[in-house]
Amino acid sequence: MKNTLKAGLEHTLSFLVPKEKTVSYVYPESDLFREMPEVFMVGLMEWACMEALRPYLDEGECTLGTMINVTHQAATPPGMTVTAHVTCLEVDGKRTLWEVEVRDEVEIIGKGTHERFTVNHEKFSARVAAKQHPE
Repeated sequence: MKNTLKAGLEHTLSFLVPKEKTVSYVYPESDLFREMPEVFMVGLMEWACMEALRPYLDEGECTLGTMINVTHQAATPPGMTVTAHVTCLEVDGKRTLWEVEVRDEVEIIGKGTHERFTVNHEKFSARVAAKQHPE
């Protein structure tokens, strides 16, 4: 990771919510999920942090979410635009901590903190593959 990444970095990401990105589509195998109203979930918070980090990654690096502590304050139906605003609170080696807030066209829908670690993509993928094919 480039050493130019510093606390205070801010990034904003907007997304028009389609029906297919709502909670009832996450696990279609579960009647509990299928019966939920079509409302948006927290994945955009992670995406916004990933986009903020992208210019600071060295070749072959990626980031992994390791903690997310957020509130769900309101539901957003499909067809609304949601906007995630993230601020880097800490940079500690490969670890970053972010303040996250997501709004829809009406109100704040969630906020909290999110932690990410920068790792070597190839090594991480190899560890995942080894889990799929233990010897």
